[in-house]
Parts: sequence; structure tokens; C-alpha cells
Amino acid sequence: MTRRILIVDDSSVSRKILETILSKEYFTTDSAENGKEALDKCTQSKGIYDLVLSDVNMPVMDGIELCKQLKHHASTMHIPVVLVTTSDRIEDRRNGLAAGADDFLNKPVNEIELLARVRSLIRLKATTDELRLRTLAYQNIRAKDPASLTLADVITHSRILLVVNDEEAKELLEILKDQHTVDHESNPEKALEKAVAGNYEVFIISLNLKNFDGLRLCSEMLSLEQTRNAALLVYAHSNDKERIIRALDIGVYDYVTTPLDASEVLARLYTQIRRKRFSDRLKEVMNDSLKMALVDPLTGLYNRHYMEMQLGTFFTDAVSTKQSFSCIMLDIDRFKSINDTYGHDSGDAVLKQLAARTQMRVRPTDIVARYGGEEVIILMPSTPLPEARSVAERLRESIEIEPFSIHMGKDSLSVTASLGVASYDERDTSPELLVKRADSALYEAKEGGRNKVVVSRPQEAKP
Repeated sequence: MTRRILIVDDSSVSRKILETILSKEYFTTDSAENGKEALDKCTQSKGIYDLVLSDVNMPVMDGIELCKQLKHHASTMHIPVVLVTTSDRIEDRRNGLAAGADDFLNKPVNEIELLARVRSLIRLKATTDELRLRTLAYQNIRAKDPASLTLADVITHSRILLVVNDEEAKELLEILKDQHTVDHESNPEKALEKAVAGNYEVFIISLNLKNFDGLRLCSEMLSLEQTRNAALLVYAHSNDKERIIRALDIGVYDYVTTPLDASEVLARLYTQIRRKRFSDRLKEVMNDSLKMALVDPLTGLYNRHYMEMQLGTFFTDAVSTKQSFSCIMLDIDRFKSINDTYGHDSGDAVLKQLAARTQMRVRPTDIVARYGGEEVIILMPSTPLPEARSVAERLRESIEIEPFSIHMGKDSLSVTASLGVASYDERDTSPELLVKRADSALYEAKEGGRNKVVVSRPQEAKP
């Protein structure tokens, strides 16, 4: 899909120049004559814009106020904003970046520089959009959505690793030390080791490293799983435009240039840290929603839906590889009487403790799930019947021997459980038949006096 850019400028000539440059690269453009018109288009467009390219000095609402409004609303905060101006005043630059602008370009716009920045920012937004779309169905999971939480954050106390020459580090450390935790390493190889081992949100890499190509180090940081999700900025001389553009093309987020302006450095960092934390929040929501889809909320065990998915996989593997595969069904004896006598809170407490004990006594590769009510099922790939029976017996003993805590730890309760065990046999024509055999063995244990393990023999399989 073609990326759409909103051009905001009160000069029709300026709009036409930018439209021509962007159209040659197959971007779709819309236009607005002032910040108010642009803000209305962004808020009413339901996310169609991938970037806003705005002049600073305009009537009705200027570019800096437009940027501030966009960055302080959850529905538009993720849209990158590039401000364009004829002014060389450092104060304008500071104000724009402080308002949340992603970059600040001077007129007349350098075509190569503009396109490099646009491509870089749109690439970053595309990644964020993908996460946002994945979490769209789960916005009601939390009291607040990730965007509003990020807007409320105070963006300080980030962990930053400076990979710059010793003489370059002094000024950067002075600027950053009061708001962030900063480490410095001038040796690129040691820096990479530190980056992989540490928990950094931001890397700032010099393009002037002695005897080493800073762009190559950036490329390595972007490719490694441990470092690729951090915000990556380069430190360069202001006249080193070619390598800055190259850095943006390979995926670097932003840049700071000499001579350093403290306000600009902090503003650029603020923007990148906020973007990273927004992305992190989206990932948290995704992980939470995935967990909710797979995990029983009371016990923390996998739910039946997830168990059934894994059951099919394990059964297919057992059929194709002739590997053993066993299943244990566990049920608390007289659980209804626990609820009736001590209350449902006590019944829940018993279930939670049962889940914890069960997980402690199986392998990480085994699947423990709540099958329904007080029933627990354990899927054990590559496990022969004798081994599964031993595990079931140890579980039964651990439940019988150690009382369960109820009433917030004030009382304890003796509990027993019955277990049925089955192992895959060639006469099992489906995974459901294997589970049914284990369930039948559990029923036999119940009928036979409870608090025992019963094994389903292969000959019990039915076609």
C-alpha cells in the first residue's frame, strides 16, 4: 500500500515543490494550508497518514503548535512529524523538537536528505502500526490503553550506552547525566559485548570511531536480537550529511550532530525513548492477551483450548516417529465437599496450590492444563508408560502428604487425588481416544476407593 504524507504549508509553491519530490518516490500526498486544517484532517482520518511534513510559520495555527497537539493525543501521537522552516534560529529548532517533532529541516529542502528522513520515519511507523493492529482486539483488557499510559510517562531515567571516542564522551555525559543513567565504552568490540549483556533503551554510536566503521557497528546492533529493539542514534559532525543519510537508510532512528546543543540532544532522546516505550507497551498488551488466550486465570495452568492444540501435535509426532507419548488425568477427591464445607474461596486456594505442586513435579516440556473444574491433564511427550506412572504416583503422594493451606493460611486441609494414566498405542486412532482412556482409568481409580493411580492398558483401546 502506498504511504500517505500530509504536507502543511500556507505557500502553494512550497506545497507543490514537496509534492513533486515525494510523488517521484511514489508517496501519496495530501495538503493543508495551516495547522488547524492539518489537525482536523489527522484526527478525522482514522490513521491514514504515515507522516506530517509541516512548515513552522503559518497563520491560524503554526507548525510547532500542530506538532504539540498531535503528540499529546493518543490517536495521533504515533504519526511522525517533520518541521520545515526558512529560519536558522536555534530557538525555533529547540521549540520544535521539544514539541515532539521527529526532525527539523531547513528550506530550501535538500531532496536526498528529505527522502532519507521520510523513509526512515515511515519505516519506524510501519513497525509500530503492525503492533497497534495486533493489539486492536485487546484494547479492553487493561483500564488504560498503551498510548495513554505512555503519554503519562515522565521520560527520564533511561539506560543509555555511549559508543563514542573518549574526547566525544565528555560533553555528552555532561548533558545526559542528570536525567539518565549513562555508560560509556570507546572500544567497539567491548561495547557490543556490553550492549548484549546490558538492558539499554538507547545506544548512541559515533560515526568517527577510531579504527572502526561506526556504520558497521550500527548494522550489527540492528541485527542482534538482544539490541535491535533499542533506540539507536548516531553522533556525527554536522557536515557529514552523506553518512547520516546512510545511517538512516540502514535503520538508525535519529542523529545528534556537533556542535551539540543540550536542549536538542535531550529533545531527540525524549522522542526516541517515548517511541520505544510505546512500542514496549504494545508488546506487553500482546503478551498479556496471548497469555489470557492460553492460560486459565485461576490456576495459571494452560487452558483446555491450548491443551487440545498441543495434544494434536504430540499425537501426530508419536504416530510418525513411533515415540512414546503419555497422558495423566488428575482429579481432586470429593472436591464438591470442600466447596460446600469450607467455601469456594478455599476450593480456589486448593486448586491454585494443586497447580503449583503439579508444575513442580513435571518437566518443562510437559504440558499441564486445567481440563475442567478440578480436573488437571498432563501431556508428556517422549514419555513411556512406566515413567508416566511413576510421575503420577509421586504427584498422588505429594498431594496426600502435605496439607493444603486455606483461609489465608490460618487453616490447613488434607486432600487426596485420583489419577488415570494412558500411553499412546497404535490402536489409538485419535488423540481424543488416548485422553478418553486416561479419563476412564481416572474413573476406575475413583470407583476403586480414590487416592490411587490406575493405568489404562493398551488392550483397553477401542476402535
